[in-house]
Amino acid sequence: MSGTIDYYFTLVSPFVWLGHRAFVEIAKRHGKEIRYRPINIGGVWQVSGSVPLGQRSPLRQRYRLIELQRMAEWRGLDLKLQPESFPCNPELADRCVIAISASGGNPDDFIHAVGEALWSHDRSIADATVLEELLEACGHDSKKMLELAQTDECARTRQENTDAAAAADATGAPTYVYLGEPFWGQDRLDLLDRMLTTGRKPFTT
Repeated sequence: MSGTIDYYFTLVSPFVWLGHRAFVEIAKRHGKEIRYRPINIGGVWQVSGSVPLGQRSPLRQRYRLIELQRMAEWRGLDLKLQPESFPCNPELADRCVIAISASGGNPDDFIHAVGEALWSHDRSIADATVLEELLEACGHDSKKMLELAQTDECARTRQENTDAAAAADATGAPTYVYLGEPFWGQDRLDLLDRMLTTGRKPFTT
């Protein structure tokens, strides 16, 4: 069976942060490589039919707040439910992940640190100075990564990831795709884990 899981995400999503370490642990336990594929979530929503948070019904907005608290308690993470820094533009942060991967580095710690900065400490992940600090703290060359993140190549990669996510039926972020089967949401990690454990064939439409 394939050893690679495609990981479609954007760092502004609290659900990406809530599930990130659990996902990495599952992939490691099963010996699967992670292909990090940051996306423009708006481009995926255009295909999946989802809408930005402010356009959702009050019922769905309220339920999201319950779900965030529930998942943070389950994962043992300190969540600031409604940070003043949200919403913010995640593009530069997302492109930093692409830069780290393209340079042969591991972006795992950076992905968690960015989510923690926003969702625990209410820091804007659109701020390059915040990203510089987080890159350095995670052992990366911040100047080099930020310069690479702002290149046309990283922009193209993010767009290619977005197109690939839509083609893979990634409804939102995070979506984990293994052998063509999408698992949308960090609350589906147990089902991904089961597939990897049993070795079953992927379900298709």
